[in-house]
Amino acid sequence: MLRPPIYILLLLFSIVSCQKDTKTVSTSAKNNKSKRIVQAQKYSELGDSFNMGNKFDSAFYYYNKSKELFEIEGNSPYIAYNLLGMANIQQTYGDYYSSEETLTEALPYINNDLQYQMAANNLFGIAAKELMNYDDAIVYFTTILNTANDSVSKLTAYNNIATVYTEQKKYGKAIALLKPILKSDILDTLPNKKARIIDNLGFAYYKNNNIPEGVALMNQALTIRTKINDSYGSIMSYLHLADFYKNRDYQKSKENALQAYKAATKHQSIDERLEALEFLMSYNPEKGVNDYATMFINLNDSIKTVRNNAKNQFAKIKYDSRKTVLENIKYKGQRAETLLQLETQKSQKYLLVFGSLLLLATIGYLINYYKNKNRQERLEASYNTETRISKELHDELANDVFYAMTFAESQDLQNPIKKETLIDNLDKIYVRTRNFSRENSTIETGESFEQNLKQMLSSYKSDSVEVIIKNGNPIDWSKIQTEKKIALQRVLQELMVNMKKYSQASFVVIGFDSDQNNLKIDYSDNGIGFSEKLVLKNGLQNAENRIQAVNGILTFDSQINKGFKAKIVVPK
Repeated sequence: MLRPPIYILLLLFSIVSCQKDTKTVSTSAKNNKSKRIVQAQKYSELGDSFNMGNKFDSAFYYYNKSKELFEIEGNSPYIAYNLLGMANIQQTYGDYYSSEETLTEALPYINNDLQYQMAANNLFGIAAKELMNYDDAIVYFTTILNTANDSVSKLTAYNNIATVYTEQKKYGKAIALLKPILKSDILDTLPNKKARIIDNLGFAYYKNNNIPEGVALMNQALTIRTKINDSYGSIMSYLHLADFYKNRDYQKSKENALQAYKAATKHQSIDERLEALEFLMSYNPEKGVNDYATMFINLNDSIKTVRNNAKNQFAKIKYDSRKTVLENIKYKGQRAETLLQLETQKSQKYLLVFGSLLLLATIGYLINYYKNKNRQERLEASYNTETRISKELHDELANDVFYAMTFAESQDLQNPIKKETLIDNLDKIYVRTRNFSRENSTIETGESFEQNLKQMLSSYKSDSVEVIIKNGNPIDWSKIQTEKKIALQRVLQELMVNMKKYSQASFVVIGFDSDQNNLKIDYSDNGIGFSEKLVLKNGLQNAENRIQAVNGILTFDSQINKGFKAKIVVPK
């Protein structure tokens, strides 16, 4: 929905506060920054300026430019900040699905920063509420409630949860939440928040058929807002009162709806204007054209056009950005290929020997790595992994090397076409060898473990596969044993490789959660699924052995053509 300027400024202030500490530290070390970081910061600050000036298309463009440069430098806090700003702008235009995608992209960069987590959960909660995923919205707002360390944030979270309950028509629950917090002393210093809570409580009372209490509280809230000149807040007061008088006193309902319409127009709050027009056009004492209905239709058509244009524009900004990155990668690849061809012309046999030695070194490394496992269960898992990798190396890489060597001996390499064929084959061997080494390399289990784990999962995202990471209760990875971290990353990697090779999935969701005693990880995809026999055949028995080795439980739930699910439970 199109947000009024005051709303954007308030929400932006809460996000900008997350960045201030980072910017202070950065300023003290400014002389040591690369030109790229300085430029990225300028882009981010331009995004802030345009955002607060309601020039959202320009703000989105510069946040995206800043994000790209910080991705090159690996500056996670700034990447997260820019993505949160972009997600907020997408919500401003009612594009909640795209906002959720942008927020999901930000999650691996948020790490353990409490303010970023709260900002992300708040935006996730707003998106879920507007998309009528009310249970999800309550989960996100409850997460803020459980993690916030200040009274104002907790009061806001309570109010947001109560608002969702009101949308669900669970008025009793809304009243039970709002009534106790109204007694908080801190509200006396925050009259605008106090008026909002009083108004929401009064509306819940009225909807719950407690008419005298409800209308008294709604009028009290309007009085406070009028006294402190909170004209934006008064919009909801007038709309609530218009709803109350709708079937009781048409004239009063119309007066309140007109007041709401005037205030919403002043603050450019489109959805509230539409809601006020709904009340006004519902009663037409004169025959002929209903002017309010005409205004509603024109405004509704106009806002649909604006929102659709904004969605397309933001999508184009992202598309153009990714296209530029891909073109740069392609250019670098072409340049590298040219250099490789020159080197090949000088020493073709050297490349063959180098490729063979690299292959043998990789095989030796992998075999030595798995032979050094200590625990019996890990030995069994290592044996299964060695068997699988050796088979792939023999069936794929060894055959490719043999073919390349045979080709080099039997063909005229002075022929440009023959040379190019040989170079392509060597390049494929190198890429496969590098991928084998990367998949089985040492796992970083220190402070960067969570970020590396989520980046590994996100790396399987492609044009044909969407990967979403969901966070439940926060996990303190610093207290998790090293062998458990290694087992979890290897198993999740096995699941993702299995998905990529066999499942034909287009959508994957990985959820992280914890309780007092256990870590819980849920994996699900919408692929073709597997029978129990195929699960064992595809190497997932090895994953089960790994989890059992750390006293955990791995369960599968899969049926042919009905997707694949896995649940991991590991004691802390």
